[in-house]
Amino acid sequence: MTADPRILIIDGYTKSSRQELAAGGASVAGDLYAAMLKRIVPEAQCHILFPSDPDATLPSGTGLADYDAVAWTGCSLTIFEDKPEVRTQIEFARAAFEARVPSFGTCWGAQVAVVAAGGLVQANPHGREMGIARKIELTPAGRAHPMYEGKASVFDGFISHVDEITHLPPGAVSLARNAFTLVQAVSVVHKGGVFWSLQYHPEYDLHEMARLTHCRADVLADLGFFADREAAGRYVDLLEALHQDPGRKDIAWLLGVDEDIMNEDVRCQEVRNWIDRLVLPNMGR
Repeated sequence: MTADPRILIIDGYTKSSRQELAAGGASVAGDLYAAMLKRIVPEAQCHILFPSDPDATLPSGTGLADYDAVAWTGCSLTIFEDKPEVRTQIEFARAAFEARVPSFGTCWGAQVAVVAAGGLVQANPHGREMGIARKIELTPAGRAHPMYEGKASVFDGFISHVDEITHLPPGAVSLARNAFTLVQAVSVVHKGGVFWSLQYHPEYDLHEMARLTHCRADVLADLGFFADREAAGRYVDLLEALHQDPGRKDIAWLLGVDEDIMNEDVRCQEVRNWIDRLVLPNMGR
């Protein structure tokens, strides 16, 4: 039987942030997520909502029954700020837990999952982790977890964040970490619902990271990632060149990237496992 999962994508970016990224050539996060999901399950029906927009309406418990899964993108907000658009998304995550709709998220999604279940997120004392998260290592729980079936025990991943999960709630398990960030992946079971999530971004590719870096060039230069904006531009050009020609071993060597980053099947293994293990088996629940 053909699987046609109905997936609700929550793109928490504010409208101004979406416009800023679009002006720099970056994809809207919701569109980027939908494209990734449809590459894995071409029949997937993806519906994108923007809960930070003033006129946004999120489905209630009964409305959630229309969906087989919920997917969360990254976001421009900070989870511990007391803002209406933040509170709205936390409450929606709680509703999804209670409705037992399988959920998956990256970056903001991981933070929302933890906070909605009673955990804490704070500013990362190391500052911003940007570009490529190096040496993400599975915890013992991660090595045994179905989300990481077929994944190496140590790998790199695209990343961009300044906050990190610091306190896990009951029912949450840390699945991966690296030297920069204590929790790089987490599984949260709360009120009968399950939410698998990553701090890093499998939905990105070299082009999307190039565009994001371009949009953040001034900030990144101020933080010392680049000597100046021109140096940032040269890095962006290298990312774009390797994206256009993946056979450029010289650029891959210079950037220190391999199939963890460049092979989409490897990069998105966690998402594929979520769909295979949690979404498809529970359709029509």
